[in-house]
Amino acid sequence: MVKMVAAFSSLYLATLLLLVGSGLFNTYLSLRLTAESVSEVWIGALIAVYYLGLVFGARIGHKLIIRVGHIRAYSATGAIVVITVLALALVDNLWVWLAFRFAAGIAMVTQFMALESWLNEQTENHQRGRVFGFYMVSSSLGTVLGQLALTLFPTLNYQPLIFVAICSALCLVPVAMTRLSHPAVQVPAPIHIKYYVSRVPLSLTVLFVAGTIIGAFYGLAPVYAIKQGLSSDQVAVFLAAAVASGLLFQWPVGWLADRIDRVRLIRVSALVLTLISIPLWGWWTFPFWALLLFSCAFGILQFTLYPLGAAFANDNVDPERRVGLSAILYMVYGLGACVGPLIAGLLMRELNPSVYFVFVSACAAILVIFVRPQSVSGVNLSEDAPTHFVPMSDSLQASNVVAALDPRVDLESDLSFESVDEPAPQDDEVVPAS
Repeated sequence: MVKMVAAFSSLYLATLLLLVGSGLFNTYLSLRLTAESVSEVWIGALIAVYYLGLVFGARIGHKLIIRVGHIRAYSATGAIVVITVLALALVDNLWVWLAFRFAAGIAMVTQFMALESWLNEQTENHQRGRVFGFYMVSSSLGTVLGQLALTLFPTLNYQPLIFVAICSALCLVPVAMTRLSHPAVQVPAPIHIKYYVSRVPLSLTVLFVAGTIIGAFYGLAPVYAIKQGLSSDQVAVFLAAAVASGLLFQWPVGWLADRIDRVRLIRVSALVLTLISIPLWGWWTFPFWALLLFSCAFGILQFTLYPLGAAFANDNVDPERRVGLSAILYMVYGLGACVGPLIAGLLMRELNPSVYFVFVSACAAILVIFVRPQSVSGVNLSEDAPTHFVPMSDSLQASNVVAALDPRVDLESDLSFESVDEPAPQDDEVVPAS
């Protein structure tokens, strides 16, 4: 175990630093714009366009990695992320900020793809679950530390931006200095979308709704918290508590998911999420400690929706199509994350900040209404169903390539990837000018 972790330590460290910067930046952006009385719609749009870049940047990222190799692609896009962060200190135009955030999303998904495909290509089948687990812990821990890092800055000036840029630059060092051999390049084969829509429509619904909730959480939960009178430090702890709880409770929720009906568990989780949001609709004012308890409960319920939906989807898809399934789930989840902040931001602007939790209740109620055990016929069940529940980190902070690390996947029989005819250049090779 120690030897395996040490072998991939450079990639785990790069992931951690990348997500410390990303986690801090999203919260800082929401708090700073709120302090400057910027509309919640703009805040939601800036979060949404970033996730849009994450979702649709995958194709660009693959082409770049194929053309110049993993290290060059990772380093170049890392530099772009640093530039987009620092440029926000020089430009005050929100339309320009939208373009910067979209570019940052494309660049960051390329970095995630480089890291994840590297881990996947050099992982033995018997190690896949452990490598996946440590990657999940690195990414989730980075997100939590990113929220807590905000407590280092008493004022919302440009210092947090500099810290984010430092983290974004530092994450280049372990990859540039790694002793791991350069991985071979693969590209995704065509994905038959109709196959997955017909096989797992309920799972796609779960993933889309989960994306709307998580996207709104990262963009507008800080706005809600600051307008409840919390300080910036308290907002950081409020968000970190949700992310950390969501990570820690993946295992007990997974234990339940492997022993009871998964559709029923998803519906119960959604029902509890609907009900637990109601006290925060604006009826009462809660002290900070009570808001922390609510945050932990929300983290447990919202951050386990993705792995529950993914586990149910894997039960109903042929094993050789599971990497393609994860790519579809990631895309649907990401599209939900684009829609969620926009709708929640609009409602909060037109009504009041507490409408954020009305939005959460409404999204969860959609799952209660449409995700029913009676709707599941069982005709599409895979031969190895029920598949083992696999804890997953927040998939908005990853790319669909990490799905190949899922221990439920058999890469030798999977149809989702194919080799590239010409391998990417090694670091010591000369690339001819085009």
